[in-house]
Amino acid sequence: MRSLLWAHWLPDVEQVTHLPVGFGAWHWQAWAGGRPVLFVTLDQLGERHTHKSLEGAYGAASALAARGLEFVLPQRRTVLGQCTVALGDDRLSATPWLEGTSGDGSFRDEAHARATLDLLERLHAETGTPALPRWRPLVHPSFASRLDERTAQPWRSGPYAEEARSALRQRLSEIRQWTADYHRLAAATDPASWVPTHGEPHTRNQVMTQAGTYLVDWESLKLAPRERDLATLVEHGWGDLVPAADPALLAMFDLEWRLDEIAQYAAWFEAEHSGSESDRVALAGLRHELLREPRNTARCA
Repeated sequence: MRSLLWAHWLPDVEQVTHLPVGFGAWHWQAWAGGRPVLFVTLDQLGERHTHKSLEGAYGAASALAARGLEFVLPQRRTVLGQCTVALGDDRLSATPWLEGTSGDGSFRDEAHARATLDLLERLHAETGTPALPRWRPLVHPSFASRLDERTAQPWRSGPYAEEARSALRQRLSEIRQWTADYHRLAAATDPASWVPTHGEPHTRNQVMTQAGTYLVDWESLKLAPRERDLATLVEHGWGDLVPAADPALLAMFDLEWRLDEIAQYAAWFEAEHSGSESDRVALAGLRHELLREPRNTARCA
C-alpha cells in the first residue's frame, strides 16, 4: 500500500492507518510530515463498476471541480494523470485529507437541508461535462427469479446464512413486484432531461469544514434524473423543499435503493461469513429493507 502511494501520489508518505468507515469499500489515512494528508480508498470492481467506469466517474468529478464547483472534492490525480491505480483486482484512489466532520446520514435542520439542496442545484445545472457515466437500472429484471433459485436450498455459508435466506424467501413475492415496478418506471424516464447527479448526497458523504461543506465519494456520479439526488432529501423528511420533484421518479429511486441493498445483502450471506459485527449490521440492514414501508413522497406531488 505505502509503496503505491509513494510511486503514484506522494513520495513522502510515512505511514498508512486503516479507517473503519464506510460500507462496500476500504479506507485508510496516509500520513506525511506528522499529519494526515490523504484519504485513501480501495473500490471493488464488479457489477457496479469496471475500471473504465470508475475512472470515468472520478475523472468527471475532477472536471466539475475544475469548472468552479468548489464543493466537489475529487480524487487526487496520480503523477501520470490517472484517478486510480490497480491493487490486485481492485482500484486504489486518494483524495486530499480534510479536517472536518461528517453526519450520520440525516440533516441537522432545515438550514442544512436547504444548503445541501443549493449544492445539488448547482451540480444539476452543469452541462457538457465530458465522460459522465450514464445511469442505468442497477438490478436486473430477472433478479427475483434468480433469487428464488438461489434460495431454494439451505445456505450453510455461516451463522446467519439460513436466517437471511429464510427472510428473503418470505418476501419473494414482494421482491418480484418491486422489481417489476422498478423497471416499468425506469423504462418511462426521459434521458433528454438527465443531469449530473451525485447519487448519495447524504451527510455521511459530506465533510463540513471551516471553509465550507464538501461532497465526497464521487464513484456514484452519473448522468441521471435529478430525483436520484432529491430522493435523499425526501428520505430524511425534507420533501417539502423539492415540490417539483416527480413522485414517480422518487418512487423509482426508492425501489432502486431497496432492491440494490437486498441484492448486496443476499450476496453477503450466500458467501462465507463468520458472524462478525459487520455481519450483524448487514443482517439488520437486510431485514429493514425487506420490511420497511415505501418512503413518503406525498409532499412532493
